[in-house]
Amino acid sequence: MSDLIQNRYDFVLLFDVKDGNPNGDPDAGNLPRIDAETGNGLITDVCLKRKVRNYVAIKNNEKPPYSIFVKEKSILNNTIDQAYLSLNIDLSKPPADPEDGKKRNKSGQGQGKEVDAARQFMCKNFYDIRAFGAVLSTGANAGQVRGPIQLTFGRSIDSIVSLEHSITRMAVATEAEAEKQSGDNRTMGRKFTIPYGLYRAYGFVSAPLANQTGFNNADLDLLWESLINMFEQDHSAARGLMSTQKLLIFKHESLMGNAPAQKLFDTIHVDLIDPTKPPRNFNDYKITIDHDKIPNEVLLIEKL
Repeated sequence: MSDLIQNRYDFVLLFDVKDGNPNGDPDAGNLPRIDAETGNGLITDVCLKRKVRNYVAIKNNEKPPYSIFVKEKSILNNTIDQAYLSLNIDLSKPPADPEDGKKRNKSGQGQGKEVDAARQFMCKNFYDIRAFGAVLSTGANAGQVRGPIQLTFGRSIDSIVSLEHSITRMAVATEAEAEKQSGDNRTMGRKFTIPYGLYRAYGFVSAPLANQTGFNNADLDLLWESLINMFEQDHSAARGLMSTQKLLIFKHESLMGNAPAQKLFDTIHVDLIDPTKPPRNFNDYKITIDHDKIPNEVLLIEKL
């Protein structure tokens, strides 16, 4: 991979949901996730990464170098096995390079430089490994990858209200159900939504780690594109209307960065225009930025 990134990036993602459940909690009957002490809504980092993965997969038809490692119903060890097959490394025989040992310590498992080769192969071909990292030490063993992209939980700016709705399906699944209802054929269910929530999540891009995984400028541009458009390819009745509203990127001049991320994040303020009314749209908020508190060595890039 060429054109590796040479700058650190920190970013703020603002996105909202209207009349939907952005990230249900399976341990709480799929209710919207919430901070019990403050009432703020929560969305996990895993949920956001999933949407980035899905966008990249759809756009590139899951073709290398934009294949996706962690995807629905995949068997990860089988994918690692395929890496060794593609490298023509026979894990049932002793290592080809004597430096890796005269015999295989465990049949079916790589060792020495074989693991490094498999890890590099996985980074080269799978976007989500280059971006987020992965544990590849299971099965045939391709080591571990620490990804340059990290995301926090999304947290709503204000407290949210979780609503429960009764819904009716005018059909049943079996003859037995129909007979029990004398042909009325109704199925009752429950649906959970929040009227509105504006969420704020933070992200970090490490240039040194990007250089280790091969994450380059083209990959970075695809990340920004994914964060802006990921909800457009993820619409569902359960999630209501979800949209990315703002992506604010801090680009540092140096590889290691020129200011603490939190200091930069503190320059962005999101406040209700009328605190006496519950928010129902993004336009109910105002965004202000303390430009004078951003160091000259850091460039603020506003998307959307």
